[in-house]
Amino acid sequence: MVSDTAPVPTHVCFQHSEVKYFLLIGIPGLEYAHAWISIPICLMYLIAIMGNCTIIFVIKTEPSLHEPMYYFLTMLAVSDMGLSFSSLPTMLKIFCFNAMQISPNACFAQEFFIHVFTAMESSVLLIMSLDRFLAIHNPLRYSSILTGSRVAKIGLILAIRSTALVLPFPFTLRKLKYCQKNLLSHSYCLHQDVMKLACSDNKINFIYGFFVALCTMLDFALILMSYMLILKTVLSIASLAERLKALNTCVSHICAVLIFYVPIITLAAIHRFAKHKSPLLVILIADMFLLVPPLMNPIVYCIKTRQIREKVLGKLVNLCVR
Repeated sequence: MVSDTAPVPTHVCFQHSEVKYFLLIGIPGLEYAHAWISIPICLMYLIAIMGNCTIIFVIKTEPSLHEPMYYFLTMLAVSDMGLSFSSLPTMLKIFCFNAMQISPNACFAQEFFIHVFTAMESSVLLIMSLDRFLAIHNPLRYSSILTGSRVAKIGLILAIRSTALVLPFPFTLRKLKYCQKNLLSHSYCLHQDVMKLACSDNKINFIYGFFVALCTMLDFALILMSYMLILKTVLSIASLAERLKALNTCVSHICAVLIFYVPIITLAAIHRFAKHKSPLLVILIADMFLLVPPLMNPIVYCIKTRQIREKVLGKLVNLCVR
């Protein structure tokens, strides 16, 4: 969601007819291997969707997991599934069928959902960091502060905030004129990518896109602040064993934060500072941004969270016995 494109100055279109479709891109230089590349991509989507569905199902059906931490994990799984389903149609079209075309309206709809679920995931990761801080700093009041109704309200607020933040994107993009250029830079539509194709003034899109990017980076800054407070609280604990136990409850969340933010920050750094950036590297990192978090988050939480791991394994054993 980091905005990396400078405003395009207003100028007169040389062609009066607007473009009828945009062209997406696969992996440059490997077009002949798209059919083979589609196999691991399809497997990644399948594992991601199944993994997140499993997390949601286990938390919903196990009363012992009806706690704030696991409710927030459910929200993270929903965000991950939203990211997967948002990018799935165009990724499959490109790599399975070599179909690169997408209509403007379909493109605007896709970029809206991608940015909504990206903003939602960023917000959920922030709330999860605050949840960990409360659990470590004030464990006795943790359950009374984060009640089920409050967690539900927080989830609703996050959904409204993410949708409201991104809602102007498709409408401002529709107002732009697209005269000549129609080749996008990724396998899916992003606001900053579509915006730079416009032949009319896109200053408003640039400013608002930069504002949304700042909101995402603000979430990351607040997550870092939360972990500074967590570290301060942990260091005040006398017992080394208790310190390690407290920090161990944060490992899964730290992994989720790194998996989500590292591609975003790396992509932004490449666009800002790399003089001769490789298009292939940019595309691979951008694809990784949408493919890896939904794939890895369920795996990380199943491996590092004992309660989740035990319940998932229990469900699988019961299923095999039947």
